[in-house]
Amino acid sequence: MEKVKIGAITVGQSPRVDVTPDLWPIFGPNVELIEAGGLDGLTREDIEKFAPEEGDYVLVSRLKDGSSVTFAERYVLPRLQQCIDKLEKEGVRLILFFCTGDFPDNFRHKVPLIFPNKILLGMVPVLCAGKLAAVTPSEKQLEQSQKKWGNCGLEAKSYAASPYGEMEAVEAVAREIAQTDADLVLLDCIGYTAEMKRMVAKITGKNVILSRTILARAVMELLDY
Repeated sequence: MEKVKIGAITVGQSPRVDVTPDLWPIFGPNVELIEAGGLDGLTREDIEKFAPEEGDYVLVSRLKDGSSVTFAERYVLPRLQQCIDKLEKEGVRLILFFCTGDFPDNFRHKVPLIFPNKILLGMVPVLCAGKLAAVTPSEKQLEQSQKKWGNCGLEAKSYAASPYGEMEAVEAVAREIAQTDADLVLLDCIGYTAEMKRMVAKITGKNVILSRTILARAVMELLDY
């Protein structure tokens, strides 16, 4: 059987070897994943010029060396368009984003663009009884996270714990959430792993949504097999 080509864009640097191990059990052997990154080809010094200022929409992602970076969305948008153009030339059937951030709707594209944020905005209010604990990578993202989920009509509280550092940071937030009456925990970044989800569920005793696997399962609904 001929493999289906799927494009994947990270706002950081590709390939996202930290993400794909949790996706392959869902994608199966008949998917070929072609990756591109908004920060590909840039040095850390280049990226430091993209530091967010007051009022910027903040993104956090991973570099090839495994470290994380924080930057303003506005700097990477033109580079994401270049990624879309590149992947379409590769003949991909659709393009998914390895980022749960909120992106504008003005990208030029010929194939479907799958944004995890849009999937989550549809699913989380349905699955949550009313009180949400949203975990995001950086304290600089807490305000935008709180606004996003509050606007969905949920009683939401956001917490910061980077998925790109030590597991202890996520564990500490999980213990904090365990003391609350939140009924659903959202790991609101593609960087959080299935292992982290299991740990958070065990510590909190609550239902947990993992963004990367929700994305993969939604994509598989669009394929023929």
